[in-house]
Amino acid sequence: MLMSASDRPATLYYQPGSFRVLKSGDHVLCAVTGEVIALEDLRYWSAERQEAYAGPDIATRRLLGA
Repeated sequence: MLMSASDRPATLYYQPGSFRVLKSGDHVLCAVTGEVIALEDLRYWSAERQEAYAGPDIATRRLLGA
């Protein structure tokens, strides 16, 4: 059975203020919680760490090392 882009995670290259899709998919996983984040809902990431975050509180906690 063939998988569609909606059945697999995307691989992204995170840049300040944007990201580039390296491998198509419809979601990424939060680096802290493992939560699925739809690409259209992705708002928080670290270009330095190349990580996605599910929300502002999780991103802040990760970036402060808590």
